[in-house]
Amino acid sequence: MTNKQENHLNKTKNPYTKMEEDVLDFWERAEIFKKSIIKDAPKGNYIFNDDPPFITGLPHYATLLPSITKDVVPRYWTMKGYRIERIWGWDCHGLPSENKVEEQLGLKNKKDIEELGVDKFIKACRSYVDKGSEQWEWYINRIGRWVDMKNAYKTMDLKFMESVIWSFKKLFDTGFIYEGYRTSLHCPRCATPLSKFEITMDAGSYRDVTDKSVVVKFRVKNSGETKNDFGVDNNTYLLAWTTTPWTLPGNLALAIGDEID
Repeated sequence: MTNKQENHLNKTKNPYTKMEEDVLDFWERAEIFKKSIIKDAPKGNYIFNDDPPFITGLPHYATLLPSITKDVVPRYWTMKGYRIERIWGWDCHGLPSENKVEEQLGLKNKKDIEELGVDKFIKACRSYVDKGSEQWEWYINRIGRWVDMKNAYKTMDLKFMESVIWSFKKLFDTGFIYEGYRTSLHCPRCATPLSKFEITMDAGSYRDVTDKSVVVKFRVKNSGETKNDFGVDNNTYLLAWTTTPWTLPGNLALAIGDEID
């Protein structure tokens, strides 16, 4: 975060923001997270697997929202008497890291990488991901998540890769691995297969589709307050339009507003 951003935040802070920061500061000074790990755990260890984000990306809604769940669940089991070592991880493999390094080195395609030298390119990729991401650490700390980022593992670590190979060997020995054919997306520039996720990252990858929808009527309860304020009677309904009607039983409220577009 830049000084300009910090100054802007300081000018626009409300009391609740200050309260949150005071709590975060207390947690850090008193090492509350560390104490929750080393305290007695009468029920033993609880394993919580946390899928690592790409080290090249920045936090956004789709990564921060799951982080809340990944914080709440370990806290719950900690209070139930278990010890949960929450180790952060970085996904270092794949095109995201390589594309960043290619931009830095001015490489255009696979041929450029081969002319530079594959060993040199791999070394540059390792150096890039070793730097980590300070912005990630700021965001994760700011939302109050307890996780060990100082001892974070990387998917390029030898021990991690060995564990993946060991798991694959176990699957092979039990007959779950077989040889076959499948259709894969391929990038001519990178000269490598692509995942569906990497394809849909590009603008214009999505297309509009026509889907079925339903409109459900909800009768407004007649009371003196609703009648006086809104002029409704027993035959007044609120209409809810949705393409996922199976979610309606889980809804707790309907909201209306005369300024909602």
